[in-house]
Parts: sequence; C-alpha cells; structure tokens
Amino acid sequence: MEFIDPKLQSYSDAHTSPESDLLKKINRDTHSLVMKSRMLSGHMQGRFLAMISKMIRPKTILEIGTYTGYSALCLAEGLQPDGKLITIDINEELESRVRGYFNTFANAEKIDYRIGNALKVIPQLSGPFDLVFIDADKENYPNYYDLVIDKVSSGGVILADNVLWSGKVIQTNPDKDTRNMIAFNAKVHNDQRVENVLLPIRDGISVIRKL
Repeated sequence: MEFIDPKLQSYSDAHTSPESDLLKKINRDTHSLVMKSRMLSGHMQGRFLAMISKMIRPKTILEIGTYTGYSALCLAEGLQPDGKLITIDINEELESRVRGYFNTFANAEKIDYRIGNALKVIPQLSGPFDLVFIDADKENYPNYYDLVIDKVSSGGVILADNVLWSGKVIQTNPDKDTRNMIAFNAKVHNDQRVENVLLPIRDGISVIRKL
C-alpha cells in the first residue's frame, strides 16, 4: 500500500487533523488484537472519509464492510442531525467488539450495524443513499455496485476502497484478484451514469458521483 516516500507520508500525516480518542483506541486495538489489521482505514484515509462526508452532509450513508468500525465512525461525522448510517459486515466474531465501540460514540443512535451477507441485505434496503462506502470482499465489488447504484440519490457519491490493489493493477500479468479489480475499475469508468476520480490515497479510493 506504500506508494509515496515514507518521509512524505509522515509529513502528510503530521499535517492532517488528528484522530479522536475513540478512533485512536480502535486503531491501537485493531493493530494489537485483531487479525488482518491492514484492513483498517487508519488516520489519513479516515480523515479523508470524514472530510468527504462533512462536505456532502448526507442524510443517509451505507457502508459495505464494517471491520472494526473505524471507517463507519469517520463517515458518521458528517451526518445530518437526523441522519442514519447503515453498516453491514459478515464477521460475527467482531460484533461484540464493534458494538462496544459504537456504543461509546456520542451519536450511537445514528449507526445501524447489521451482521449478514451484504448481497442479501442490500436488496432489502430502500434508500436513497447520499453516500456509499464499498470496502468488503473485492470479488463482489461489481455486484455491490450494481445493487446500490439505483439506490444512490442523484448527486450522491459512492466511495470504493482498495482500487489500486497494492499497485498490482498495473502489473503485466495480474492474478485473478487483480483482474477482478481491474474489471471493476473499468466498469465504473465506462458507466455513463456517473463521473469518477481514482485517487492514489493509501491503497486507492475511487470517488464516484452519480449524475
């Protein structure tokens, strides 16, 4: 995931607004107690997600892939006073930990945390959603996109994480997982219903605005 000089990254981190105490705790806990901690959004990406949310001021947010709850809390920072964030994850083992973090959040009532298969949960949701964050199993990115695109409000934004796939998307002979991500990026880029920018932030974030 390292695409720039570590010293420049450190400089960027040092000149980015800090995490809240709760986010710092989740960051520490995830890296010391939870498997696959590289899945955590972390400081820089978390502040980016919060910034986007605060700029959009969404009333409704859908997150596909909760992990330890870090990104959900960042996205929730921009919710309108009567807003709601629905976050879906299939990992039951992390549920009690994540609910504990969410219950500590000042606006815990705004977060609707659901355990289940997102492919089955999303069709049950009515929307519309002003902001969607896709950060779950990569092979289903195209499916998640297809399920949510008609539920996104006009002018709404979809954010898709890991779209540079550790830089593998530019390899000459990509593996299956990488080919899946390349296909997803092409799908988004060629979709006439949206405009998009692929940003080389951390492992790549695609910012997709529905027209």
